[in-house]
Order: sequence, then C-alpha cells, then structure tokens
Amino acid sequence: MSDSIHKGVRLIVHRPEYDQEVKQEYARLSKGLMPIVQEIARKTLPLLEHEMSSEFERNRYYGSKFQADNVAYKDYRYFAKKRPPTESPSLVVGLRVDESASMSAFGRLEAAKRAVIAVYEFCQICNVPVLIYGDTADASKMEQMSIFAYADFDQPDTNDRFRLMRIQARSNNRDGMALRIMAERLAASPQQTKLLISISDGQPKAMDDYTGSYAVTDMQQTITEYERKGITFLAAAIGQDKEVISEIYGSERFLDISNLHELPAKLVRIIARYL
Repeated sequence: MSDSIHKGVRLIVHRPEYDQEVKQEYARLSKGLMPIVQEIARKTLPLLEHEMSSEFERNRYYGSKFQADNVAYKDYRYFAKKRPPTESPSLVVGLRVDESASMSAFGRLEAAKRAVIAVYEFCQICNVPVLIYGDTADASKMEQMSIFAYADFDQPDTNDRFRLMRIQARSNNRDGMALRIMAERLAASPQQTKLLISISDGQPKAMDDYTGSYAVTDMQQTITEYERKGITFLAAAIGQDKEVISEIYGSERFLDISNLHELPAKLVRIIARYL
C-alpha cells in the first residue's frame, strides 16, 4: 500500500476457523447448488481436454505435422509439434466479497455465500486456482481494514469450503484497498488469464473520508493500474447502488444481478467462458 492513498491504514488478515455448525450450513446451502455446478463443469471439461490435446506449437525445426505455409520463410522451421497437456487451465480466479453491514439486508448475505460455494466448487472440479477474500473496514481504531482469507491458491485446503460460511455482514467497506490487495496477488501468479470478481451491494465508504468521489477515483485508478498488469475486473452488484457501481467499474465490467437466486450459476458460467 506504500504507493497508494491507503498507506498507513492498519490492516489485519484473518484466517477463519470452521466447526460442525458451519459444516451443517455448508451442507444446507450446497445441496441445491452442486447439481448445477457439476452440470456446467461437465460441459466445460471436455472443451478443456480438447483444447489441451489439440494445440500445436508452430515454427519448429522438427515435429509431427508439416506446415506448408511456413516454407516461404526459408528458415527451416517447417513443422508443428503438439504441446503436452497441462495440469490445469491457464486461469486464476479471485473472488472478493464485500462484508459491509448492509449485506445483512434482503437475503444478500446468503446469496453471497451460495455464490462463493458455487465458484469454489467449480474451480475445484476444473482445477482452477482460486482466491476468495472477504473484507470490511473500521472494525476498530487499531483495525482500520480487515481481510478474511477464506481460500488461497498458495495454501489450498479442502476445508476451505467450510470457512466460506464465516462470511458475515460487519462494518464499512474500503473497496479500493481490498481490490488492490487481491489484484497484487493475482498479478504475481503465473496463469495467463487473471479474473477478479467483486461481489458488492454498495458504494465504498470508510472512515475518515473514504467516500464519494475520493473513493470512486481511488477504485478507478486501481482498476486502470492493474488492468495494465493483466487483471480482468468484473463487478457483481447485488444491492441498491447498482448505478453507482456500474459507473465506478464501467458498463463493460458490470454485472447487474437483479435476481439473487441466479447469482451462483451466473458467476460460474462467466468463469467457464474464460477457460
């Protein structure tokens, strides 16, 4: 944060625990989702296998396929060779969840939990690295910014699916800092496509003056900076501030989620298109 307006903001990163109660909640919320997720994955996986097995590397001195159109270049690189299948698609997904207090209204919190379950399980099936963080601001004067690390591609744990149930409606939201932290993690990853999705129900607002045009400018500058580093941003708006969120992210990055029940499948299908 040293080169941003968030320099000096006191940050604490939490790694939530899990217990039998959250395991039961996960079982309840995932029951109706898994058939949908598995069906989308079932249609996606054969496409991935075909793509990995049929991709040829051109301009080789030797290989299994002769490329007649390359003879004109007279550099003796007339062949193509099949690339070996990779272990996983060249995609990494980051999912940011706004844990502001307003998420407790109108079923938004449960919708967010169902969405993160769907994204997490789809990524597990398709072997896609996934980063899922929640965030809130102003928990205390000593904790001006809070990050909740639910799933991390550097330290995968099968119990992360239960940690997702610790997502809560908490306090304020310092969106630009949350996006910057996650985008920095994704930018350092080796995958070619880096997708960062933000689930939020409102515009940024944190103490002392992180609000209005000041916060919007910070978010837009963050998006511009990290798009240059290869990050693709998408915003899933699930609250009353949809127009503001659309203006912040731009219409090309904006997902209007009018029906909260459609959120999980919609996000999974979007991720599948990037594979």
